[in-house]
Amino acid sequence: MADSILFLAAVLIFFGILLGVIRLILGRTAVDRVAAVDMLTVVSISLIVLYAHVADRFIYLDVALVYGVLSFLGVLAIARYLERGL
Repeated sequence: MADSILFLAAVLIFFGILLGVIRLILGRTAVDRVAAVDMLTVVSISLIVLYAHVADRFIYLDVALVYGVLSFLGVLAIARYLERGL
């Protein structure tokens, strides 16, 4: 039962990656593309967490946490730049 749940989670994560890449390519404005990149970082964080669970290497959770914080700060910097410049 747990294997099927992990497989379903992996399929949903890869489906999210596919939709994020499509939005990144088809995004008409810079804000659309930034939102797509932010979504891809969230999906990749969930992929790292899933891999940490499957591999029983919970040090990857720290990596996912740092990646999430850096992603958040990056999106804030880009949003500030798009709104009024640095």
